[in-house]
Amino acid sequence: MSSDFEGYEQDFAVLTADITSKVARVPRLPPDEKKQMVANVEKQLEEAKELLEQMDLEVREIPPQSRGMYSNRMRSYKQEMGKLETDFKRSRIAYSDEVRNELLGDDGNSSENQRAHLLDNTERLERSSRRLEAGYQIAVETEQIGQEMLENLSHDREKIQRARERLRETDANLGKSSRILTGMLRRGCSVKEQLHLSLAPKA
Repeated sequence: MSSDFEGYEQDFAVLTADITSKVARVPRLPPDEKKQMVANVEKQLEEAKELLEQMDLEVREIPPQSRGMYSNRMRSYKQEMGKLETDFKRSRIAYSDEVRNELLGDDGNSSENQRAHLLDNTERLERSSRRLEAGYQIAVETEQIGQEMLENLSHDREKIQRARERLRETDANLGKSSRILTGMLRRGCSVKEQLHLSLAPKA
């Protein structure tokens, strides 16, 4: 099993080395050769992906206690593959810029001016985005302050209502007390009059 994996490793190493060399050559080739080279590299990248899939399947067949070393090697190969694809994309972008310039008759200065214009627009968009974020933050803070004020007013209103209710209860209690005292005073006067009459000398 390990011999199959090592065979795939050797094929992968040879193939990726060839891809790396070709990717580096793409920007320096004439247009016709560049187009052919790009197509060739795309095909080799697909072959490299297939080799990685084969190696991955082989690793899955390895017993868990012996799988760690091969898994680490697979991670390294996948990282290498990702780097190759990124380098190839950059090379293709450079190739596409040159083809476009040749078709439109643009020179390097025009391309640089376009890049500078794009960078300037990007900076403007970033500044506008920061201003929008700052405005949004102020709006959020203002909304929070308004919410807190409304909550405080609501609490104050509840306190005032409770105070009014206590005052009404106090007034009601005072009215009852006043009526009770008035009744007691009236009964007291009636008792005094009766005592006075009973103690007065009879004619």
